[in-house]
Amino acid sequence: MGATAAMKDEGLIGRLDAAVAEAEAYLASARAAVSARVSRNGRADRRLLDAEQHLVHGLAWVATYVEALRQVTLWARRLGGDFGEVEQLLAERVFAEYGAQLAGGVLMTQVEMIRPADFGVAPPRVLVTCDAARKRRLAELLKAARGKATVEATALGEDFELIRDQFHAFANEKIVPYAHEWHLNNQLIPLALLRELGELGVFGLTIPEEYGGAGMGKTAMCVVSEELSRGWIGTGSLGTRSEIAAELILSAGTDAQKAEWLPKLASAEILPTAVFTEPNTGSDLGALRTRAVKDGADYVVTGNKTWITHAARADLMTLLVRTDPETTGFNGLSMLLAPKQRGDDANPFPTPGMTGGEIEVIGYRGMKEYEIGFDGFRVPVANLLGGVEGQGFKQLMATFESARIQTAARAVGVAQNALELGLAYALDRQQFGQAIHEFPRVADKLTMMAAELVAARQLTYFSARQKDSGKRCDLEAGMAKLLAARVAWAAADNALQIHGGNGFAMEYQISRVLADARILNIFEGAGEIQAMVIARRLLEEGAN
Repeated sequence: MGATAAMKDEGLIGRLDAAVAEAEAYLASARAAVSARVSRNGRADRRLLDAEQHLVHGLAWVATYVEALRQVTLWARRLGGDFGEVEQLLAERVFAEYGAQLAGGVLMTQVEMIRPADFGVAPPRVLVTCDAARKRRLAELLKAARGKATVEATALGEDFELIRDQFHAFANEKIVPYAHEWHLNNQLIPLALLRELGELGVFGLTIPEEYGGAGMGKTAMCVVSEELSRGWIGTGSLGTRSEIAAELILSAGTDAQKAEWLPKLASAEILPTAVFTEPNTGSDLGALRTRAVKDGADYVVTGNKTWITHAARADLMTLLVRTDPETTGFNGLSMLLAPKQRGDDANPFPTPGMTGGEIEVIGYRGMKEYEIGFDGFRVPVANLLGGVEGQGFKQLMATFESARIQTAARAVGVAQNALELGLAYALDRQQFGQAIHEFPRVADKLTMMAAELVAARQLTYFSARQKDSGKRCDLEAGMAKLLAARVAWAAADNALQIHGGNGFAMEYQISRVLADARILNIFEGAGEIQAMVIARRLLEEGAN
């Protein structure tokens, strides 16, 4: 890059810095205003938090936007000489849009907006703009970059880009040509593909080498999850099962449990599933009723679970139960490492003491969702995670950072897929004598998808780096998941709109991507729950 271009870069980065400072000042004012509304005796009051949900959740969204813009600016600095024209335009595009939304109103959903007036504070100034000519230039650059793994330089480094290239090629060869047929037929992901993913180390990516894993961090996990989810969210989500199980065992398991289960998870000898949710409880895990009673050397489990992913084919369940029947809240919950026989479509639950059936879903297929009933199901007492009862909820909470980071990465992959499908259709579809990509409102949709992908991707990588460095990152992971889930839905929805009526036809892949994208704002913490968690942390920090 020449000196003139480098000087231009520094000028833009200076404007990005100023815009971030303006946004941070607005956030500080909003946080102070919300704190005054929901605090008693210097602490956030639960009843007031619920009564002021719109403001409280709005604060979370504002903070998420501000952190996303901060991370885009840091990304631009890390790129240095690689902060080229496409990266500059993407940064301008997302700063212009998010800056305007912070000043005029941030969309929490399609029907809910948080405005400065809601907080009773002055709006921030919009310091970065992106005019029609700049948007058009970005659209042309997207057209020229069609087919690349990512449009922008990611600043991750050569090692991570080699991983991306490997899994990008794998997804294009082994997943993309077949995913839509698997989806339409509601098929389980083929076992042959599972074995190949196991050989590539997907299931042991973050498991330490001493237990047979690759010993890599969450950033590598994000890159792999993103590329596999770009192929199909089902394949990208396979790693989540092992990620949750391994995180639980690594953080809370006994030495014997680590030695027993981690090598088998890493090699894909066994496939795990997370068995937490119950009918009518949802995110309220304190209301969980499935109980486990000691009977000799076993726990006997009775109760019902629902929305259990990959349950039939799994060999091991991380099973959250109530071991103290006298409790009604989070106390008394324990986690069991519960082996089961692998089932199939013909006989999903052959294990004694288990019954269940499939929950048919519109998307997120490939692993299938199930309801499970336990009646006399037995688990060895030695399989109590950590060997101490009553620690289940605490153990589960310790895994949420990683699970939400991985979910954010999956969302980025889905959004990338939507962008690629929308761009390909816009370039190929002819209307009124030209490709529809030439129409500004089509091109503008695509440039905004690409720009939001930069924000979501960089926020996700940031949360992963925080986790890899051993820092608490529930706030950052929550923000990444909150934003990336919405970005994926917006990208899928707009890519379908570009397809017009064809997008509503099941034969077109974008119909699948839309259905897949919708679940991302629900699992691993619904958007509303996620916003409350983020806001509570922000208010705690503001009080200290």
